[in-house]
Amino acid sequence: MTTADTKPAPASAPTGLAADDDWWRTAVIYQIYPRSFADSNGDGTGDLPGITARLDHLADLGVDALWLSPFYPSPQRDGGYDVADYRAVDPRYGTLADFDALLARAHDLGIRVIVDLVPNHCSAEHPAFRAALAAAPGSDERALFHFRDGRGPDGSLPPNDWTSMFEGPAWTRITEADGSPGQWYLHLFDPGQPDWNWDNPAVREDFEQTLRFWLDRGADGFRVDVCDALVKAPGLPDWPHPTHGVIEPVDGVMPPMWDQEGIHDIFRSWRRLLDTYDGRRILCAEAWLPPERAARIIRTDEMHQAFNFRFLETPWQPAALRTVIDESLTANDAVGAPTTWVLSNHDVMRHASRFGYDGPVALEHGVGTDDPQPDRPLGLRRARAATALMLALPGSAYLYQGEELGLPEATDLPDSARQDPVWERSGHRIRGRDGCRVPLPWTDQGTAFGFSDSPETWLPQPSYYGTYAASAQLGRSDSTLRLYHRLLTLRRHYRLGAGDFRWTPSPDHVLHFSNGPIEVITNLGTEPIPLPPSTQLLAASTEVTDHLPPDTTVWLTRHEPTV
Repeated sequence: MTTADTKPAPASAPTGLAADDDWWRTAVIYQIYPRSFADSNGDGTGDLPGITARLDHLADLGVDALWLSPFYPSPQRDGGYDVADYRAVDPRYGTLADFDALLARAHDLGIRVIVDLVPNHCSAEHPAFRAALAAAPGSDERALFHFRDGRGPDGSLPPNDWTSMFEGPAWTRITEADGSPGQWYLHLFDPGQPDWNWDNPAVREDFEQTLRFWLDRGADGFRVDVCDALVKAPGLPDWPHPTHGVIEPVDGVMPPMWDQEGIHDIFRSWRRLLDTYDGRRILCAEAWLPPERAARIIRTDEMHQAFNFRFLETPWQPAALRTVIDESLTANDAVGAPTTWVLSNHDVMRHASRFGYDGPVALEHGVGTDDPQPDRPLGLRRARAATALMLALPGSAYLYQGEELGLPEATDLPDSARQDPVWERSGHRIRGRDGCRVPLPWTDQGTAFGFSDSPETWLPQPSYYGTYAASAQLGRSDSTLRLYHRLLTLRRHYRLGAGDFRWTPSPDHVLHFSNGPIEVITNLGTEPIPLPPSTQLLAASTEVTDHLPPDTTVWLTRHEPTV
């Protein structure tokens, strides 16, 4: 085996957006959690100008697009996913002019911009919900949401047995204007996030106006939050089964709050709307569904992408990974859609930490100082190998801010600093998702590691985050940042997103496949394995010689035979 001297074109896109209607089929898209990316004004909270100032980092990395988690006005009961105004910018993040500047700069760098749409629920501070609270039962205002009378002789019991994704009942009882105990409203998440009633045409019409608002400003698409929960089963029947993680049918029946048939008409109407705009504007589904059901959302007249959460939650085991790759490609190929791979996001433990455990991991439960701690070096080693595996697969892929730095979960946050609503609603049993949302380190020294001029960041940064800072990795050939850049450069050069995937026979503890001219080998065993002869090494997740160490992925090409 030798090291290839292939010199692919630079990973960063040329200035300006390429005219490619199929860009989304192979795109690598970088998620930004605005509160934690970069702070421009020293208040300890990230903002839109801070993002704009750091866009060169994304261009140098070589991503095709970025996705902005919510930056709308919000009381922040759930990290911005409780939206009080869908057509404005929260002052803590900036202004609409700041958004326009961010979009323009990103487009100049060849980076598309996807914004977050949160259609299942709004904030309890949204004017429509405040009007519903002030209105009478049976009013048009309440018909925008799911208000119901309670059960029992005095209506003191919730209308059904549904539980919140954040623990506790999915219903909250209100006090009517006359001071009497009143109706209940549905919230699949926090009580500060009432669910919209998508059976009401007024809700659909209003969200179409929101889509147009951001499309008219030049947004390239939407990541659609909790899209599979928009339509509820008629009558809101009881469901005495768990509904966490990837949602599976029970005896062939889907839960009445998830993946109902009516969602598809909504998605088709949105697709028709987006198709009236020039350039390819896209919809990406957040739906915690198995591959065969998620694929129904990305049929040719519905959404473009759906996150592959089954892949995300798959443990570091060769048989499980092989199965999920096969099932995902089969399901999405059947509807002519790309598979959208992902390993981390703002809702789950960072994969550089969860792969540091050998047993099951509760993805959204978080880790505290008194919990078993991940093996940090092992987690990073496996995370780098997993990313190299993922980026070699055909389709699109999403990266979460900081993973290109090898950033681990912050497992030592003081409980007093926690802001995830599940911490309180679970009675302090579940620490939640704050550990993956800690502000990024940009420099290895200085205030807040370059994130802010204020040492008082909205979540505290661990003292060791400086060792992962972007500035500390730039000059290191073995750094995680350099690895990501190399993989994205090669992925673009060899067009792996549009490639031809084929398994190669291998031992049970090894995953070996080809994608176009590239061979990919991941060793998930405990001993080194010999690499194939007559190959050139293009990239490796850790240092290799003529043997592939455990928990390592390599990309290879074959020597041309001599005649």
